[in-house]
Amino acid sequence: MRFDVVHPGELTPGEIGRWRGLQTLTPTLRTPFLSPEFTRVVARFRPRTRVAVVHEGDEIVGFFPFEHAPLGRGLPVAPGLSDAQGLVHADGVTWDAREMVRACGLSVWEFDHLVADQRIFDEHRTAEAASPVIDLSEGFDAYHRVVRARSSRVRDLPRRARRLEREHGPVRFVLEATDDAAAGALDTVLEWKSAQYQRTGRSDRFARPWIRGLVHQLLGERTTAFRGCLSLLYAGDELVAGHFGLRDHGVVPTWFPAYAPSMGRYSPGLLLHLAMARAAADDGVELIDMGRGAKTYKDELKSGDATVAEGRVARLVPTAALAWARTAPVRSARRAVDRNPRLYDVADRMLRARGRWRPGQVNGVSA
Repeated sequence: MRFDVVHPGELTPGEIGRWRGLQTLTPTLRTPFLSPEFTRVVARFRPRTRVAVVHEGDEIVGFFPFEHAPLGRGLPVAPGLSDAQGLVHADGVTWDAREMVRACGLSVWEFDHLVADQRIFDEHRTAEAASPVIDLSEGFDAYHRVVRARSSRVRDLPRRARRLEREHGPVRFVLEATDDAAAGALDTVLEWKSAQYQRTGRSDRFARPWIRGLVHQLLGERTTAFRGCLSLLYAGDELVAGHFGLRDHGVVPTWFPAYAPSMGRYSPGLLLHLAMARAAADDGVELIDMGRGAKTYKDELKSGDATVAEGRVARLVPTAALAWARTAPVRSARRAVDRNPRLYDVADRMLRARGRWRPGQVNGVSA
């Protein structure tokens, strides 16, 4: 087994084709976050991004994308953003995970959204979590019957849509906005998302220039089946809600959904997701992955759950121990909160209170 570590921009067309071919062989690998195009675009903004091309004899049997952080700490590509992580590999091929980490020049590789069927990492998992999904493999109508029977809020959405249309104009939905106005609409959606992060006391991802730049770059990425996907919901000429995500291999992970706060009474988030599911199913999408994390709207809309894992592959070296000391307490606390609904509710209320009273604001409004 040989591991050739390269910058993503150095991958040849043949290697990219092989990577995409390996993805098609295993359903859990058919996610845009594990596509070569995602890794290559991220590398423009995160220069420490690398790929280990795994050879067995003369055959390429795998691709391992990662970020080489200081002190030999290995992270997933686009750390904190990627909702699917792991090794893209041929079926039936296995090797030692620690040996792979060593060959990549790392002391440890940490993951928090490892996809299922990654046998090489079995002994290195420390926790698992549900990732709610919308299964569209049998079409939208079959999916909709299931969630409509289960959720009174979903059953009430047609009434809310009619009210929205009556008060603001005809409702229309765009699955993939590609016109000249798309970049401006994307900025609006990102501003809504930033305001949501701040309002709920979360870290504002879009305050970091590399993330905002990455999203705009991905909007224009349409060279293959992989592409950025900006979905927009309008009432009349007014933008009500939007979502920016990715699309590849018939899978759309939800990434950054947001809506106009003034439209909250119409349940715009649910209307957006349901419209996206209907249009995506008609356009050949088989799965919408809503990502790990407890959210009421996910429980309302999901048809099932995938499983993702977190953990670390560590070598017996001092820098791996240092990385563990820095990250383990925070992760343990987060797992405890995620597993206990009462703790999660308390933590959520505290974060929202912090968002309302953070410095520079009066009653939650910028001073």
